[in-house]
Amino acid sequence: MRMMLALGAILSFACVSAGEAPSNYQSYQGIRADSDPVLLARYDRALQYCEPEAYSWSRGSPDPNSSMYILALRACLYRHSFVDRGVHAYPTTAVFQHFLDR
Repeated sequence: MRMMLALGAILSFACVSAGEAPSNYQSYQGIRADSDPVLLARYDRALQYCEPEAYSWSRGSPDPNSSMYILALRACLYRHSFVDRGVHAYPTTAVFQHFLDR
């Protein structure tokens, strides 16, 4: 049982996709971050604030390709009102053709 739990945790970290592109994020209201110039400027400011936090050892990792860095960046962007766009948040949805969104 413990082995299955460990395997599940490892797979969940492995399935986190990198997402710094504004097209991967939307505001709490559902507006894509790259669709509005004002919202895009807000996203850029939030990203400039969140990247050093994600690079730190206390929150994330200095390796920008690691899962801990990506998770710390997503958490910080979420606090600044930017949310992943659901379908594009995880690579498993590309494999299952949006089956997990239903």
